[in-house]
Amino acid sequence: MPSLVASDVRWPASRAGAVLTVDLAALAANYRFLTHKAKKAVCAAVVKADAYGLGAEKVVPALLRSGAREFFVAHVDEGLALAPFLSEQARISVLHGARPGALEACIAAGMRPVMNSLEQIGQLKALAARWGQKQDAILQVDTGMSRFGLSQADVHKIAHDPSLLDGISLSLIMSHLACADTPEDPANKQQLDCFLSCVRMLPPAPLSLAASSGIFLGEAFHGDLVRPGAALYGVAPNKQSPDVIRPVVRLQTHVLQLRQLSPGDRVGYGLTWQATESCRVAVLATGYADGFARQGAQAGCAWFKTWRLPVLGRISMDSMVVDISAVPEAEVKPDMLVDLLNARHGVDEVARAEGTIGYEVLTSLGRRYHRVYQHDSATEDANYETEAVR
Repeated sequence: MPSLVASDVRWPASRAGAVLTVDLAALAANYRFLTHKAKKAVCAAVVKADAYGLGAEKVVPALLRSGAREFFVAHVDEGLALAPFLSEQARISVLHGARPGALEACIAAGMRPVMNSLEQIGQLKALAARWGQKQDAILQVDTGMSRFGLSQADVHKIAHDPSLLDGISLSLIMSHLACADTPEDPANKQQLDCFLSCVRMLPPAPLSLAASSGIFLGEAFHGDLVRPGAALYGVAPNKQSPDVIRPVVRLQTHVLQLRQLSPGDRVGYGLTWQATESCRVAVLATGYADGFARQGAQAGCAWFKTWRLPVLGRISMDSMVVDISAVPEAEVKPDMLVDLLNARHGVDEVARAEGTIGYEVLTSLGRRYHRVYQHDSATEDANYETEAVR
């Protein structure tokens, strides 16, 4: 019996409850737009978490065709899984660095670890001494997010004892912005100033501060390399620029059953929704196991053509109920498809309804969909009409 956990699982269209369509040409257009926006900086691509849930084995080749050569993952094994899909000119960097038992595998595979602590620096230094060869690495400094990176005290230690970096060739110094999706937040400038202050105490190396939203803060934040992730996949970088990124995913789910409700009838677990008048409802083949959270369901909806179909009651593990009363009865039939994500109602809109962010919506999309990859070739990408500046 085939495994159902591998990232390349594709349920047949005849058996899957929903269809997830990934537009690889739109993804490529987003990469090219961000590359132009970043001006002089190299534009990398963050493809961690299986390319934000969309399938790295398809996403990475599309990005390669668009010119991407620098890729970032979170874990060593994510990088190892990408190797079959990369060209010799491409490079993988591991954002978490490598756990002690994975460092040799990371380096042997030609991947570049991000060193986030003095302990990680010491481990790489020891490996370099053991192998008798300098090792390429990225150094991350914490500029206020208190998550990853060297503290200010750690940076001072290196400044006073450069031998701590013996055997290590710094090819990038990076940090991460906490509030880049809010351009007016003063924390952005504070982090930039802190980053530059740290950099002045460290050996010279190219710089990287901006991820998706940071690219839109201006050239001062770009440094030598930018690291877009979510914006590649259709998530708006901030509220001020909601329409500059092309939607990449469409999710259509099948109607499992149609029902006629009378006044007083209730819906779902806990019977939290009650009909006040006669209405028609549809049971859809997607639930919280497929990435649609129970929280915020009351604000959620599906779409059929131009009709909005509000979610009624609680979302179940494998299904949800929507109101189809506004749709002419002859239009809706069992097994037809309705949209949960589309160009007009994308991941950011679903995120607002669920009280979360587009990143979480994307990475929560389940494995039970039949997946369709549009424009899955260099010829189709080239023929897809894109604009360098939008």
